[in-house]
Amino acid sequence: MSLLSLFVIAVGLSMDAFAVSICKGLAMQKIDLRKAGIVGLWFGGFQALMPFIGWVLGIRFERYVSAIDHWIAFLLLGIIGISMLKEAFSTEEKEETDSLDAKTMLLLAVATSIDALTIGITFAFLQVDILPAVCFIGLTTFLFSAIGVGIGHQFGIRYKNKAEIAGGVILIVMGIKILLEHLGIL
Repeated sequence: MSLLSLFVIAVGLSMDAFAVSICKGLAMQKIDLRKAGIVGLWFGGFQALMPFIGWVLGIRFERYVSAIDHWIAFLLLGIIGISMLKEAFSTEEKEETDSLDAKTMLLLAVATSIDALTIGITFAFLQVDILPAVCFIGLTTFLFSAIGVGIGHQFGIRYKNKAEIAGGVILIVMGIKILLEHLGIL
């Protein structure tokens, strides 16, 4: 997998965390680098951990599904992308608090990184060098999340849906790209 492809996937995966970070920033009366760093560490850490777990699981089943791995990658990325788009266009309001306690952040970090677990499974099928990949994804998410806190505090909720839409579209396009490459069209 090229560095550009990995970067695009990392950005796409970080959009959920970015959107939640914007909401966290909205709810905070006062922000500082420490608070932005805490949010970034939670989200970036889980965005790195989950694909690694998915990769470990995927490696165990690789020999059984290698003939259809490109279809699996296409479907998983498509489902995640569509889910992000549905969430972006949902009219259901989500309540956000400014709490950074472990329980709150753990729940948010797991919720925003579940899609990264399936990306890890996809990485196993594509034989991606996992340690640099998960570090890159984690660092990208850390940066987007920390910046998201500041943006949320400064500019408000109008960027949340745009971030989710961008993330969803990016993941769908990456799924299509993987499928087309394996089919020999690209």
